[in-house]
Amino acid sequence: MMVVTSSCKDTKLAMDNGKYVRYTPEQVEALERLYHECPKPSSLRRQQLIRECPILSNIEPKQIKVWFQNRRCREKQRKESSRLQAVNRKLTAMNKLLMEENDRLQKQVSQLVYENSYFRQQTQNGNLATTDTSCDSVVTSGQRHLTPQHPPKDASPAGLLSIAEETLTEFLSKATGTAMEWVQLPGMKPGPDSIGIIAISHGCTGVAARACGLVGLEPTRVAEILKDRPSWYRDCRTVDVINAMSTGNGGTLELLYMQLYAPTTLAPARDFWLLRYSSVLENGSLVVCERSLNNTQNGPSMPPVQHLVRAEMLPSGYLIRPCEGGGSTIHIVDHLDLDPWSVPEVLRPLYESSTLLAQRTTVAALRQLRQISQEVSQPVVTGWGRRPAALRALGHRLSKGFNEAVNGFADDGWSVIESDGIDDVTLLVNSSHGKMMATNQSFANGFQSVSHAVFCAKASMLLQNVPPAILLRFLREHRSEWADSGIDAYSAASVKSSPCTLPGSRVGGFGGQVILPLAQTIEHEEFMEVIKLENFGQYRDDMIIPADIFLLQICNGMDESAIGTSAELIFAPIDASFSDDTPLLPSGFRIIPLDSGTGASSPNRTLDLASALEVGPTGNRVSGECSSHSGSGKSIMTIAFQFAFEIHLQESVAAMARQYVRSIIASVQRVALALSPSRFGSHAGLPPPAGTPEAHTLVRWICLSYRCFLGTELLKTVNEGSDMILKTLWHHSDAVMCCSLKALPVFTFANQAGLDLLETTLVALQDITLEKILDDHGRQTLCSELPQIMHQGFACLQGGICLSSMGRPVSYERAVAWKVLNDEENVHCICFMFINWSFV
Repeated sequence: MMVVTSSCKDTKLAMDNGKYVRYTPEQVEALERLYHECPKPSSLRRQQLIRECPILSNIEPKQIKVWFQNRRCREKQRKESSRLQAVNRKLTAMNKLLMEENDRLQKQVSQLVYENSYFRQQTQNGNLATTDTSCDSVVTSGQRHLTPQHPPKDASPAGLLSIAEETLTEFLSKATGTAMEWVQLPGMKPGPDSIGIIAISHGCTGVAARACGLVGLEPTRVAEILKDRPSWYRDCRTVDVINAMSTGNGGTLELLYMQLYAPTTLAPARDFWLLRYSSVLENGSLVVCERSLNNTQNGPSMPPVQHLVRAEMLPSGYLIRPCEGGGSTIHIVDHLDLDPWSVPEVLRPLYESSTLLAQRTTVAALRQLRQISQEVSQPVVTGWGRRPAALRALGHRLSKGFNEAVNGFADDGWSVIESDGIDDVTLLVNSSHGKMMATNQSFANGFQSVSHAVFCAKASMLLQNVPPAILLRFLREHRSEWADSGIDAYSAASVKSSPCTLPGSRVGGFGGQVILPLAQTIEHEEFMEVIKLENFGQYRDDMIIPADIFLLQICNGMDESAIGTSAELIFAPIDASFSDDTPLLPSGFRIIPLDSGTGASSPNRTLDLASALEVGPTGNRVSGECSSHSGSGKSIMTIAFQFAFEIHLQESVAAMARQYVRSIIASVQRVALALSPSRFGSHAGLPPPAGTPEAHTLVRWICLSYRCFLGTELLKTVNEGSDMILKTLWHHSDAVMCCSLKALPVFTFANQAGLDLLETTLVALQDITLEKILDDHGRQTLCSELPQIMHQGFACLQGGICLSSMGRPVSYERAVAWKVLNDEENVHCICFMFINWSFV
């Protein structure tokens, strides 16, 4: 290496000789400072740097350019090295977790083999009735852990500590031992990028779920988050610490009273009296374990609470271990007895499903930890200038407000209004400002007079053969099918500005909705968005309704492949000046599967929906795997809508609220009937129009026409006429979609990639016109190429930009369009294939 002299000529000579310039520490410091200001300076900017910084005057602009290139390369390598180290640490921790899980399973297998051998020996000896104390202790050891019988203990610190130590032992035996038989939750595959290892109980008292996972937070922070259950568990109404005391071994004992919301209007809420024990193990792991606390001698009084059912928590909790390099490994166990006999028989699956417990409680805890971990590592500002934590808090408020409406607790100020003789809709009123201001101190900003109150109209209904995810997606994308535009407008205005009433009839046509994405969780299982309802512009004597109405909305449970997941669509009117403490009146829908624990549906659900569409003289029929799922799906839908109103108009508004919710129920029933697979095989869309070919035939026409006009095969190595042709086209990487020959062409069929590009479903496909996804250039191109397509049979289109149904730009490398001929060689439709597409 050569030291740079003050002469630029010498520097250039050194560069010409293939040598590098050696910078002085002062020059490096100056360049580093400039790099942090502008990592990629232009040529003019580099020349300006040399003029402004005399210490760089002997360095040529070309060499400055090389230095910045090398510096960016080193920065990229550093980031990649850091990323790979983090991945390696994560893989190491996951490997350790899987090895521990494997050891636990090996022990469980050994125990089951021993039990099997014991029972076989007893059978051979014909002595099944004989009891052997030693063997019985082995065979039933797991059950002893599940239903322990504790003698009455003194409620002194020593007595409570004794119960706590027993709880700790039983919890650890469930979390890491063989006290319970765990089976993997359907649809949840463990891996380094998964949320964790999720399992549910098999053959135990009550319902139980278990999870193991990695989170990028320190153990003390993890324990702090999980102990604050109301902040992440949306079914939790309240947790009150009645008493707390320290133990001699450095632990903490707490007596808790907890209430859980009821998921539907048809069942009462649950409550628990709990003992929580927090301690540190000898290996440095943190443990937080809990159990229900029965009445003890001289202990706290635990009387039943009116309108709530006392449930039991069996030993449960969290084992949190530090990981090398940062982060934590966590084991979670939730084990409850929710007293299913206290609810109607049709609802018992909700209280007997370990799968539902896993999804709503155990997995929710892991997701909260992962979400906070991401927010800590990437504290970026998202939509509407809000940080992720603020948006998460808004989602929690929406969900909590909806739960409050569904449950209608009397101590929150809710009272039931006498029925009008039909019991399908329950109507409650809340005129208590104390409750409103306690929930949100700014609530009074929208209700300036004591003459205002809130109505809640709610109902629950049983649905048959409709996947919750598909129904929820339809309700989200087709608001005009069930919503009343007038009530949307006036409800929003009542929250935003001044008092109002809600009319019982429509005041104008539905102007349409625009979905504006706001945020989504790390697992993409929940979306927060702003719904813009357009073209109102109404005027009344007491208010002016703005042209556009906004709703803050969260939706979750739209993953069709998830097992046992409830689906929710919850929204509340807001305005453009919306702040984080703005009062919210959430309304919406919740759909919970009732047979979530009976079996796993196929992860290829959408494929099954398309492949089983067969309409012919023999009627519609379901074939293949989907037939096992189409006839037994039941779910419970809960609807709750809240309205602000003037108290002196209570009677008229009550009639309106009942009628509105009844109209929604009728709309949902109509949509559910249309979406039901029993109507036409397992197709999850609207019934196909008369003359629409069944899916296999249409795909055969598509492939034959492609070969006819373009002289090559669309699909490789697929036997014509077999069922594989549809599945192969469905999984084709390029977006394939068919368009009708109407004056305003609409889409009639699309493969999975096509649905992804359009950001829609088979349900809503027929509502999307070809014109909607094309920009001005695309429309001009299509108009110029359409005669060629009809005359020549095909056209190859250059790459460009199109739009999804949500308005997102999509780039594609090129596209092909061709005529699709039927068996009589008449033109049936036009097929488009967008190649190498991606969202911009």
